[in-house]
Amino acid sequence: MEQLTYRNALDYAPIDVRKGIDLITKKIVSADAPAPKGYKPLPKCRMCQSYQADDEFTGVCTASPHETKFMAYADMCAVTCDMFMA
Repeated sequence: MEQLTYRNALDYAPIDVRKGIDLITKKIVSADAPAPKGYKPLPKCRMCQSYQADDEFTGVCTASPHETKFMAYADMCAVTCDMFMA
């Protein structure tokens, strides 16, 4: 299993592309630094059961109730998505 980085951790708030705040320790950390053991991954579209990949970076959300399904980036944050299914 790949090491979880802060950039992909739920308890991380980005400041810019290189650094952010660890929401548990309140310290400024590098986005690419390994997150401590026990941190949870940030939900992203690529992790959803309803995400159908078109290529490495984009896909379609099949959970959408609309006739024309919408495009989604694989790395798009899904924390507030009501249709997210892990």
